Amino acid sequence: MSLSFQTNITSLEAQQNLQVNTNSLDKAITQLTSGYRINSSGDDAAGLAVANGFRANITELQQGVRNANDGSATLQTIDGGLNNISNILDQLQQLATQGASGTFTGSYSTLNQEFQTLLGEVNRQAANIGLASGGGTTTASQFNNDLTVYIGGGDTQTDSAVTIALSGSANIVDSSGLGLSTAKVDNATDAGTAIGLITSAVAALGLVQGSVGDGENDLTYAIGLANSQITNESAAESNIRDANVAQAAAELTQGQVLQQSSVAALAQANAEPQALLKLLQ
Repeated sequence: MSLSFQTNITSLEAQQNLQVNTNSLDKAITQLTSGYRINSSGDDAAGLAVANGFRANITELQQGVRNANDGSATLQTIDGGLNNISNILDQLQQLATQGASGTFTGSYSTLNQEFQTLLGEVNRQAANIGLASGGGTTTASQFNNDLTVYIGGGDTQTDSAVTIALSGSANIVDSSGLGLSTAKVDNATDAGTAIGLITSAVAALGLVQGSVGDGENDLTYAIGLANSQITNESAAESNIRDANVAQAAAELTQGQVLQQSSVAALAQANAEPQALLKLLQ
């Protein structure tokens, strides 16, 4: 390579290498300060697309876990109301059994009044949990409808949701739905009839309680699966997106050394044209 006043090839090469080493050093610093291996699309375009897919799935599943927890709370509220109705049915059975006995010497009018009051409470409780035939408030923000909780993580929308069957007449737990609308204890005969009706009502209520309990279990299992998926997909995203701190630290040290040597070499290269002046002396 010839020496020239006009073009200092050695300096240009040193400048080029200095830029390369500076870029490498800057990249290592960026990774260490951000904690990410991928800080821009140019770092790894294909990897970024895959990592973003994992991140989207994780966000969906995290919200799904919150949805499932809300669904569990809703079912627990409904379950509490069903338990209250079950307790009321026990009281109704007690009153009917008392009235059906030939040893009862009290007032059937008073007995039936208490009986009907309890039936009214059954209706109120059923309306409060959204499982009444005549309307009412519902903790599920739905009325006598299936409760569908979207969790995510499945291949289809159906696979990604848990549905608890709460719709239809079989899930109505007011006095009408339980077959108690005509029940009364105003004499021994009616009280005896009421005993059979209440026995059937207890069985019908048990089926609804079973559906709600199964739903609570399903949501618990779904939360466990979603949390497992979140952990696994977070690990997969981390492998792609996160910085390898040990490797980045080594590259930082290497970049610092190469940058310093490049600066020193550039200074030497810039001094070469001065040596040509000696040829003119």
